[in-house]
This record gives sequence, structure tokens and C-alpha cells, in this order.
Amino acid sequence: MHCPALPEGFDFTDPDLLQHRVPLPELAELRRVEPVRWIPQSGNVAGFQDEGYWAVTRHADVRYVSTHPELFSSTVNTAIIRFNEHIERDSIDAQRLILLNMDPPEHTRVRQIVQRGFTPRSIRALEERLRDRATAIVSEARELDGPFDFVASVACELPLQAIAELIGIPQDDRIKIFDWSNKMIAYDDPEYAITAEVGAQSAAELIAYAMNMAAERKQCPARDIVSTLVAAENEGNLNSDEFGFFVLMLAVAGNETTRNAITHGMHAFLTHPEQWELYKRERPSTAAEEIVRWATPVFAFQRTATQDTELGGQLIKKGDRVGLFYASANHDPDVFDRPDEFVVTRDPNPHLGFGGGGPHFCLGKSLAVLEIDLIFNAIADAMPGLRLVGDPRRLRSAWINGVKELRVATE
Repeated sequence: MHCPALPEGFDFTDPDLLQHRVPLPELAELRRVEPVRWIPQSGNVAGFQDEGYWAVTRHADVRYVSTHPELFSSTVNTAIIRFNEHIERDSIDAQRLILLNMDPPEHTRVRQIVQRGFTPRSIRALEERLRDRATAIVSEARELDGPFDFVASVACELPLQAIAELIGIPQDDRIKIFDWSNKMIAYDDPEYAITAEVGAQSAAELIAYAMNMAAERKQCPARDIVSTLVAAENEGNLNSDEFGFFVLMLAVAGNETTRNAITHGMHAFLTHPEQWELYKRERPSTAAEEIVRWATPVFAFQRTATQDTELGGQLIKKGDRVGLFYASANHDPDVFDRPDEFVVTRDPNPHLGFGGGGPHFCLGKSLAVLEIDLIFNAIADAMPGLRLVGDPRRLRSAWINGVKELRVATE
């Protein structure tokens, strides 16, 4: 095995890198030559007071790590692969209260409660309202005069409405959720001038808002998801703190990721016009899954080894951080035929865009797929001649494959 041809100091979590492109060629080189590779980091750039992480790039290895929480913990250093060099350890440890950063058995307990809100019946109950909202969103965008930003006018709205509908946030308060979630994930992007302190304050405000909702439902239960999750703690429900952190996770994991999947999906359609024509003509049910594979909105998460173990021919020592590069796994030629092509009829499609399986497989997958289906059906009906008028402007982030702006126009 020879060393992969990576530039000196190349770091897949460098936010400057992801602001410009997804490093698929470099990930492909690692998959081929050294699928589990140590990536050194100087100083304390990621906030963990260590010397780097292992990059895991093959589909099979990402799945293995994801499905063995006894070997690879989400709690020790959280699932976020890079914070900033100034973060305090107490701030990292506080995030263990989020479901994303829990290990079994605590994760199992909390997930069993919150998944009550994501039953097939719950999602079906939202479908008609979300279909109407998707139609209204696209109709309003169609009436805009001249080119417009697809992110602001189309992609951001339905995921926000879906989460708000799910947990009963009043319409007038929904923009607050959008604003808070934006600030929580934008700390790496200087355009937003969001400091880590502002991001932390936004998280605190969102948690407080959700905790107040929980307290109100405990006093006056209603026939809604919040009441189902919090009304009777001694019967296995969430306390107010747990509900607050659950809503925080939804605001990022449900809102930001689906928004970026929709944006990347639109860009993919408009740069692959034959796929857009096929979609408009046939409306394949496989399209949403291919959009998520292609977009992979969460570029990478991490785990931390709980003991010495071997992975991909490498000795991973206890305490080492392990980066799960979902974008790489979703382009693995050992799993996908023509992985670098956008094919909306791809089936089967065992992508890891919703996680690598195991306890942290995306709780809201069925809701995300529904949103993507609804919005693209609405676009195909009302704006079939949509066209690009500029390149996407990407978010500066260490782990989110995000787009800030996508200029489009109707014919």
C-alpha cells in the first residue's frame, strides 16, 4: 500500500475547503489507497486538544463504525468533528444532552420516546398540510419579478414549516426558529459575522423557547406531539430540559439538512437537464433518495474510540477521534454503479446520507423524503422551466455541505 497523494497538511475538515468544494477527488484517493487515514491537525484547530483524527472513507467502514457504538462513542467528544480553537471543553461537554451526542443506553431511552413523533401515522397526518404549503411556496416564488434566490424563496421554507407543524410552533414564531438555527451553524462563516458566543446564545434562546412550550403542555396538555412527549414524565416521557435539546436538534438536523438537500437537488437537476426532463415526465419515487445521496448535506460526523481496535488495517487507539465521511461513502464504487453520476432512478440506493445505520440513523428520514418529494413535484408543476443564473455560493463550514445562495429564474 503506497501513501495517497494528498497535499501536505491537507485536512478534510478545513472550513475553507468545504466553502469552495466537496473534496471528492481526495476522498476517492483515500478510498483506493488508504481508506482509514490519520489526518494530523496542528495546535487546537478543532477544539479537542488532540493531534488529529482518522478519516474513514469507505462505505463498509463508515457503516461498521456507525453500528458499533460500544466501540465508537458519540458522547465522549460529541458527533461534531470540528468546533473552533477557542471553544471551552465545558461547552463541548454540554452538548452531550443532545440526542445526536448520546450513546446507549441513554440514547435508547430518549429515542424511544421522541420517535413517537415520527410514526408513519404522524407523518401521514402532516402530508396534506405540507403539500399545500409546498404549492404555496412555489407559487409565491413563481410570481417574483426577475431572478431570485432559490434558498431564501423556496428551499428554506418547507423544512422550517415541517418542523414547526410537527411540534406545534405558532406561525408567527417560526421565523425565530429559522434565525436561531442559522446562527447555531454559521460560526465558521465570516460573512454572517456570527461568533461562537452568538451561536451559543441562539441555542440557549431556542432551548428556552422549547422548554416553555413543554411547561405549558404539562400544565394544559393538548392533542399534539409536545403533549405526547412531555405530559407525564413518570410514564417515560421527556423532562423539559430533554425536550428543549430535542427541539434544538430538530432545528439543525431537520431544518438545515433538508434545506440543503433541496438546494443541492435543484442545482443537480439544472446542471443535469436530462434528469430534470425525466423527473418532470415520470416523477420517480426514487428521486428523493438520490438527491440526498448526491447532496450528502452532512459531510462528516465523528465518533471516539472507547478501546483499542482495528479498522481498515489501522490500529485505532482508545481516545482517538474517527471521522465518518458520508460524502465519500456515498461515492464508493464498490457499492454504487456510476457513483459520480446523478441518476434519479437509481435503485437500489443504499446511501448513508441519513447516517450509517445503527442507533443514530436519522429519526426524521421519512419526513425529509416527504418534504423533498413534495417540493420538487410542486416545482415541476409550477416552474418547469426554472434555470440557473449563477453558481451556488457555499457555506463556510467544517461539516455541513451547505449552500447560502442559488440564483435562479423562471422562463
